[in-house]
Amino acid sequence: MAKKSKNDNPVYKIVEVVGSSTVSWEDAASSAVAAAAKTLRDLRVAEVTKLDMKIENGKVAAYRARVSMSFKYED
Repeated sequence: MAKKSKNDNPVYKIVEVVGSSTVSWEDAASSAVAAAAKTLRDLRVAEVTKLDMKIENGKVAAYRARVSMSFKYED
């Protein structure tokens, strides 16, 4: 019988981060991933779960993207 390695059944943690940008939702999402990557290792998947805008004086002041990201627990 083959031996099972520790990584055969990986476990992932999911975190949510909100990025903001005055340019676009794409920049907001990229900002969220870049910020998370500074403190989390081995990010695997990112999913934009919500988009919204901050409005000031009837105009869009910022685009915001809520991003769920997963990273693998280390053995």
